[in-house]
Order: sequence, then structure tokens, then C-alpha cells
Amino acid sequence: MNTLTGTTALVTGASSGIGETTALSLAAAGARVALVARRGERLDDLADRIRAAGGSAHPIVADITDAEQANSAVEQAVATFGGLDVLVNNAGVMLLGSIEGAPTEEWDKMIAVNVQGLLYTTRAALPHLLEAAAGERGSADVINVSSEAGRTTSPGMGVYNLTKHGVGAFSDALRKEVSTRNVRVTLIEPGPVATELFTHIRPEVLAGWDSEGAKLLHAQDVADAITYAVTRPARAAVNEILVRPNGAAELAS
Repeated sequence: MNTLTGTTALVTGASSGIGETTALSLAAAGARVALVARRGERLDDLADRIRAAGGSAHPIVADITDAEQANSAVEQAVATFGGLDVLVNNAGVMLLGSIEGAPTEEWDKMIAVNVQGLLYTTRAALPHLLEAAAGERGSADVINVSSEAGRTTSPGMGVYNLTKHGVGAFSDALRKEVSTRNVRVTLIEPGPVATELFTHIRPEVLAGWDSEGAKLLHAQDVADAITYAVTRPARAAVNEILVRPNGAAELAS
């Protein structure tokens, strides 16, 4: 497997779950990792763990739903490590419930984090990724973490479906724009993952979900898929990875 020695990766939503585990995985593969999230103490702890293992990490406290903060986070990463080779757009929220009578602030939050935050960070990172792709390594990567919910729809997931379908459409269009300049765009679509994402759901909605009998992926399963994609030789681009829990039923279509 190609290593990431000499490269820089920026991971959003790095303070927990998939983002945290991905940062550890990329650092273990040799990347210098910029850790972006709102919870500074968690980022500091993660950075300490990466450094203790011999890696390089830089915590950046930012709310990527604000375009200026997203721009600043990217520029801080580039200023610290001298460039940017890999962007992992992982930050996301999942606020489920029926469309009828839904709290619209939940819709606003999902659209802001899942869509706008991803757009702002990608726009800020692209000039640096294109520059890296033109260099000796011959490639750079945008990883967009979507969901199995971006391939189908289910009752109670309407607006979450909307945001994740949007991530898929944006990823495909971006790939067509930049692939001839050696920037690879990979869409990662996990099924349910055992992370704190479920704690964001209203209790009355969560009560209707069989959490005891659910089959769930681990964050490491998704981190492994991301690390696989970005460590392919420059000649190979992995456009899409769908990872479902083994033995679980598919989401309703």
C-alpha cells in the first residue's frame, strides 16, 4: 500500500467518531493531519495522541458552516504544513423525524453542516489540492463522507436524505471538473455507524428505532475505506465506496 509520508490531510468533524478515527488512520499512514472541529479540547487530545505515536497533527477550532472560518481553517493547515494533499469532508449531523411538523431549525442545521460546510471547505481547499496534484505525487484527494441514505429515501429521513443526495451530486460534478487535473473525488457511503451521531436525534424519534437489535458499523470500518481510497497509486481513482453492516437490512427505497 502506498503510504502518505510527506502529505498533508485536513479532516473536518475530527473531534469524534469517523473523523477522529480517520485522522488517526491517516496519521498512521504517514500524513500530517490538520484536525478541524468546534470542540477544541477534544482536538487537542487527539493531536496529543497522534504526536505520541510519532505523527504530526495541528488542531484547528472552526465552525465550517461559516465560510470565513472554513477558509481560515484551510489556510491555517497550509501555513502549518506547507500544502494540502487530502481533504476529508466528514463533518455532518443526522436529525431524523417526520417531515410533517418537523422543527425547521433541524433542517437548517443539517443543510448548514452537511451541505454548506462541505461546499465552503472544498472551495477553499481546491486551489491547494490542484497545486499538489500537479506536483511529484501526481494526485490529490477530496473525500466526501455521505451515507447509504444518499442512495435511497426512507420515512423519517427526508431532509437528511436530501442533504446526502446533494453531497453525491456535488461529488460527481466536482469529479468531472477536476479529474483531468489529477484531483480524485471519492464518495464514501456508510450504512449506520456506532458514533455519537445518534445522540443528536430527538428522544421521541430515537425511541421508535430498534437500537438494541441494530447492526452497526464501527468508525474504523469507514476510516479504513477512506485510507484505502487516498493511498491508491496516482493512476487509480476510487470514485465511490458503499459500506454496509454485514447482515443488516438495506434502508427502504
